[in-house]
Amino acid sequence: MRDIVVFSGSSHRALSQRICSALGVPLSPSVTSRFSNDCLQAQLGANCRQRDVYIIQPIVPPTQESLMELLLMIDAAKGASAAQITAVLPHYAYARSDKKDASRISMGGRLVADLITTAGAHRVLTMALHAPQVHGFFSVPVDHLTAIGVLADHFRGGNLENCVVVSPDLGNAKTATQFARLLGLPVAAGSKMRKADDKVVIDMIVGDVAGKRAIVLDDEIATGGSIIELLERLKDFGCTEAAIACTHGLFTGRAVERLSTHPMISEVVTTDTVPMPDVEWPGLKVRSVSGLFAEAIGRIHMGESISSLFDGVDPTHAPPQPTLFT
Repeated sequence: MRDIVVFSGSSHRALSQRICSALGVPLSPSVTSRFSNDCLQAQLGANCRQRDVYIIQPIVPPTQESLMELLLMIDAAKGASAAQITAVLPHYAYARSDKKDASRISMGGRLVADLITTAGAHRVLTMALHAPQVHGFFSVPVDHLTAIGVLADHFRGGNLENCVVVSPDLGNAKTATQFARLLGLPVAAGSKMRKADDKVVIDMIVGDVAGKRAIVLDDEIATGGSIIELLERLKDFGCTEAAIACTHGLFTGRAVERLSTHPMISEVVTTDTVPMPDVEWPGLKVRSVSGLFAEAIGRIHMGESISSLFDGVDPTHAPPQPTLFT
């Protein structure tokens, strides 16, 4: 690892520290300052010349500042003659803006991908993009990891009798099916229609959930509106209890209140791709994906394949993932 340099933006330094610890390299210093006119400036505190540089920055609220800081850090590494720059994006917020579903609407997912490339990134390492087509928005190589093996490891330690994996919508059904296969469980899905960013309607459950405990799998939970709507339909169809699992637990707005007090929810399991809310929440379980990112960075640096970390979604190929806190 002689020629590798890792920097962290301000979004989630704790995850960056865990990745570096697993990788066995120091987290190099960087400073982001703000001018009196509110412009940001990034300065990298380690030599980048002809080095393999990795910049870790999940794009999370405040989203626009997270993105701008990332772009400035990439630009700084490019100006410092880095041999290769990899943008490590544990969470890519603009992946939700992935299609033209209304007249004269922007496609932020593609635009931001272009910005990251133009800034100077040679490669992107990310996890659980909201939609598969977002992978193709980038004109540089993208390594797209998955956390469903890590999440499945959590549930393997418990009682899975009479359980069913449930996807909130049909678009996520393929991932839910892979997750269900890892646990040896049947799968069901909701039929969802989104009315607004924070309002959805689920009018049908496809699959048998009557008298069963649901394990609801989603890629991202923001306000929790989709999950609450799904639980109402599951209750109507005879489901008795639910555990919630997601890769990106943003928990914005009233999400913590909604999920922590809902009578059907036994636990909420997520990963550390984004910072967790600073609140008391006994039912929240967080699994670390730092080992996956460290392994992927090491293999990219050495020019080795990282397909075993996500192809086939077989968690036996991934390093053990610790539970951070319960």
